[in-house]
Amino acid sequence: MTLLSVQGLNVAIHGTPILRGVTLDIAPGQIVALTGESGSGKSMTALAVMGLLPQGAVATGRVMLGDADILTTPEPALCAMRGRDMGMVFQEPMTALNPVQCIGDQVAETILVHGKGSRAEARAAAQDMLARAGLPPDRFPLTRYPHELSGGQRQRVVIAMAIALRPHLLIADEPTTALDVTTQAQILDLLKGLVADFGMGLMLITHDLAVVAGIADRIVVMRKGEVVEQGATGDVLRHMRHPYTRMLFDASRHRVSLPPRPAPVPLLELRNVVRDYRVPAKRLFASAGRFRAVDGVSFTLHRGERLGLVGESGCGKSTLTRAILGLEPVQGGEITLDGAPVFSGGRPNLDVRRRMQVVFQDPFGSFNPRHRVARLITEPFHLLDNPPDRDTSVAEALRAVGLSPGDADKYPHQFSGGQRQRIAIARALIIKPDLIVLDEAVSALDVSVRAQVLDLLADLCRSHGLSYLFISHDLSVVRSVTDRVLVMRAGKIVEQGETETVFTAPSHAYTRTLIDAAPVLPDWQDTPDPDPDRSLANA
Repeated sequence: MTLLSVQGLNVAIHGTPILRGVTLDIAPGQIVALTGESGSGKSMTALAVMGLLPQGAVATGRVMLGDADILTTPEPALCAMRGRDMGMVFQEPMTALNPVQCIGDQVAETILVHGKGSRAEARAAAQDMLARAGLPPDRFPLTRYPHELSGGQRQRVVIAMAIALRPHLLIADEPTTALDVTTQAQILDLLKGLVADFGMGLMLITHDLAVVAGIADRIVVMRKGEVVEQGATGDVLRHMRHPYTRMLFDASRHRVSLPPRPAPVPLLELRNVVRDYRVPAKRLFASAGRFRAVDGVSFTLHRGERLGLVGESGCGKSTLTRAILGLEPVQGGEITLDGAPVFSGGRPNLDVRRRMQVVFQDPFGSFNPRHRVARLITEPFHLLDNPPDRDTSVAEALRAVGLSPGDADKYPHQFSGGQRQRIAIARALIIKPDLIVLDEAVSALDVSVRAQVLDLLADLCRSHGLSYLFISHDLSVVRSVTDRVLVMRAGKIVEQGETETVFTAPSHAYTRTLIDAAPVLPDWQDTPDPDPDRSLANA
C-alpha cells in the first residue's frame, strides 16, 4: 500500500527549472529520508507535496496523497487537508511559533480550525498531544510561551501541532539541525515512536547521513533538482552506485589533518570564573534570586592550540564565550590573554579585546547585506590605532581563505553559504588576532561545504599558526579539528583532556552520555549484502 506517490514531478519558477522528474513513494509506517546538499530540491519537493509552492511556480507530474492529486486539488480543499491529512515540522521552531500565543492555544488551534471539537475538547486534546511529544502538563503547563522553552522543547511543540489530528503523512524539514546531540536523539526517537504508534508516513529532510542511517527505512538522494539514487537505507549506503552519494558519504566521515602543536605557551587563561544573573523574586517582597550560569571555570589554552568546547544547550557555553571576549562581566575569577586581564577595574580591557575575534554560526546574519565584502572584512580595523593598508590587507585575507581579491567588490548574497563563512573567517583574520573563537561555525553547512571549511582551518593553522576555541554540538567535527576538548555541564567543566582520550575513554558519565547520543555513520561496506542481486530504483 502506498500513502504518498510522487511521479515525474517537475517544478519551474518563472521559467527556471527547479525539480526534474522527481519520483518517490512513501508507505504507511515508513520513514523515507530526502538527503542532499542545499539547493538539491529537498525542501521544494516537500512544499510541492504540501501544495505550498511559491508564487510563479509551475508544476507538472503527479503528487498523489491517497486518492487526491495535490497538484490539481483546489486551494480550499488543500487547506482542509493540511493538518488533517498531512502535517509539517519546520527547521526553526521559534519562527514557526507565534511568540505572543501560549503553546496550548497554538496546538489547539489546529483542532479548532478543522472543526474537530469544542474549545475545551481542543485544549484537552492539545494537552494530550503535548504530553505525547514529551511535554507533560505537570512540568509544561499549556500557559507557557515559546520564549520560556528551550530549542528542543519548542521543536516538540511544533511536532505536537503537526500531529494534533494524527495526519497520515508527516514532513520534517531539518528538524534537528540546530539542536545539541542529546536533544537531537530525543527528537529523532520521538518521531520514530510517532510513526510506529500512529502508522503515519514520515518524510525526513536532512543533510546528515548519520541521522539518516539511524532512522530511515529508505533514502532518496537528490542533486540539482533530480533524484540520483534511492532505495533501502542499507542498500544505498552499502553500494553507493552514484558518485554523488559516495561524495556525501566521504564528506560526512571527513577528518582533517592538523599540523603538530607547538610547545605549550599559555595564551588564554581562566581561573575560577563565575558569572551570575539576577532572576525575578518568586513571591512578593522577596529578594531577587541569582542564577549561576558559569560556576568556577578554569582552563588554559596555549598559543597555537586548537581547543574544543562541547555541551548541551543551556550548559553555559555562550555565556562563557561572551565573558572571554570581554562582552559579559564576571562576578569572580580572572580571565587573561597573554598575561593581560580581559577585565580591568570591572570594565573590559579594549587593548586585550582587540586581540580576539569571533566567527559566528550564521555568516549571512552577521553581515550587513548592503555592504560590499571589502567593507565587511575590514570592520575590525576600527579596533586598531594604526590600521595597515586597506586594499593590501583585504587581498591577503581573501587569498588566505581561498577567495579572489576581486571578490572584495561583491555583496554577501552573491556567495554560497560556504563562501560566506570563508568571508567571515577572513574578517576574523584580517587584524591577525591572537585568538579566534568559532561559535558553531560549521553547524549550518552542508557536509561537503563543511569539509572544505574544516580543511581551510587546518591550512590556516599551518600558515598562520592559529589558536582557536571551537564551540560546537557536533562531536564528530570537534573530534576532527581540536587537540584538546572541554566538556561543560550546568556551568562547570566536568571533563577536559586530549581529544582522542576524551572520546575513546571518557572519565565522566555525562561525557559518555553525549558520545552515546551522537549519531554515527556506520561503514556499511564492511557489512555483507544479504541480497547482492537486488537492484536499486533510479540508481
